[in-house]
Amino acid sequence: MELANNWKDYEILDMASGEKLERWGNITLIRPDPQIIWKAKTFPNMWKKANAKYNRSNTGGGNWEYNNNLPKAWQIKYKNLTFNIKPMGFKHTGLFPEQAVNWDWMINKIKDSKREIKVLNLFAYTGGATVACLSVGASVCHVDSSKGMVSWAKENVISSNLQDRKVRYIVDDVIKFVNREIRRENKYDAIIMDPPSYGRGTNGEVWQFEENIFDLVNLCTKVLSDNPLFFLINSYTTGISATVLENILKMNIKYKGKFSSGEIGLPMSNSDIVLPCGIFGRWEK
Repeated sequence: MELANNWKDYEILDMASGEKLERWGNITLIRPDPQIIWKAKTFPNMWKKANAKYNRSNTGGGNWEYNNNLPKAWQIKYKNLTFNIKPMGFKHTGLFPEQAVNWDWMINKIKDSKREIKVLNLFAYTGGATVACLSVGASVCHVDSSKGMVSWAKENVISSNLQDRKVRYIVDDVIKFVNREIRRENKYDAIIMDPPSYGRGTNGEVWQFEENIFDLVNLCTKVLSDNPLFFLINSYTTGISATVLENILKMNIKYKGKFSSGEIGLPMSNSDIVLPCGIFGRWEK
């Protein structure tokens, strides 16, 4: 497992009974996590000081319970990157800190290439990977079907002082956009995707991971340049093995290079316990 263990502004303080106690800068939150099936709290007193807790509803969804003064938004840094954090519906904060594993990997790949890399970031959310790639001089096409998420990504790019870099923001259904890029003969040196388990596009198009991921990867190979650098799939879809993602890449990518896959995770502070947080499949030159 690859661990996101270089954070200073984020840490898991404790985990028990389906919940994690996290520090985001100087704010502490309690949020649910289905992987945490053990019962014992390691540091029970810490939990009382949380600024907010997300309570799941039995009927789906849930709500935030604010215990102490909680700002509507605040910022945290990862190395030289700055992100805007906001408690959202359905427990999210606009950032998945475990993704620092992938940010570090793509930053190193782009740096080591010593050339300008054109990146296509699909299902790009609030732009963690976009900010990471821009920070080392890549140009990025950021695609997400949610207008709100694309606006948030712009905020993160500006907060990281990268607004003068080459970035294009697209609010569109990913499959429709890639098909248009094929017709335009636009090519990319690197492709990043973080597809949801289930979703709907701008015009009600249904996305289902197991049904659609193979065809999407195949489609995306048609916009790879003649000298591509990497292809990364990240997934949180329950029940899918990381090896499946690696297999899909092997079946679709015909360039020479290295294939790999695995889990990413977050360490708990003052402990040897690790929280698994999703899987990846990678092809790299």
